[in-house]
Amino acid sequence: MATNIDSETGQPVRRKRADARRNEQTLLDAAAAVFVTSGVDAPVRDIAAKAGVGMGTIYRHFPTRADLVVAVYRHQVEACAEAGPVLLARYDSPHEALGQWVNLFVDFLVTKHGLAAALHGDSVGFDALHTYFVDRLLPVCAQLLDAAAEAGEISPEIGAYGLMRGIGSLCIGAGHDPRYDARRMVEVLLAGLLQWRPT
Repeated sequence: MATNIDSETGQPVRRKRADARRNEQTLLDAAAAVFVTSGVDAPVRDIAAKAGVGMGTIYRHFPTRADLVVAVYRHQVEACAEAGPVLLARYDSPHEALGQWVNLFVDFLVTKHGLAAALHGDSVGFDALHTYFVDRLLPVCAQLLDAAAEAGEISPEIGAYGLMRGIGSLCIGAGHDPRYDARRMVEVLLAGLLQWRPT
């Protein structure tokens, strides 16, 4: 396995082989999909089955559930961040691109709401991850909103932070009440952006 030099410590760091990185990405994709449908407490065997690997493979990559949840959290943040510009380039309507991006964001929020429990009261670790999430995704959401405003689809008064907080509030506790469809309410919110104008 090749090594790199850590820029902060000057010490050699083992670099994962390309196939090992691909295997880890496959596990994270599978875990994210299972967490979205079954929550972060889903059995590891379900994740292993989804990824097509043995449970031992998961534990080699992620020794504890907290390790796995945090890795999925970071994986989803990066996927959301990278998706924004791609969706803007793919859709003629920036508002439609925003809607597709929000779908990814909602999936991410499902994992985020289980993060605190997975970290077992590690408030410092949780706060650091929350800051990372805001710093990484706020500019992406702002880019999508700016594009929609420039296209005349929505008001330029709509801010990224407020929209992300609003979506987050709509998603809280959604998994515990089968009568409540958070995704539907988020769709209503996004549709409302097309109509709302400041008074």
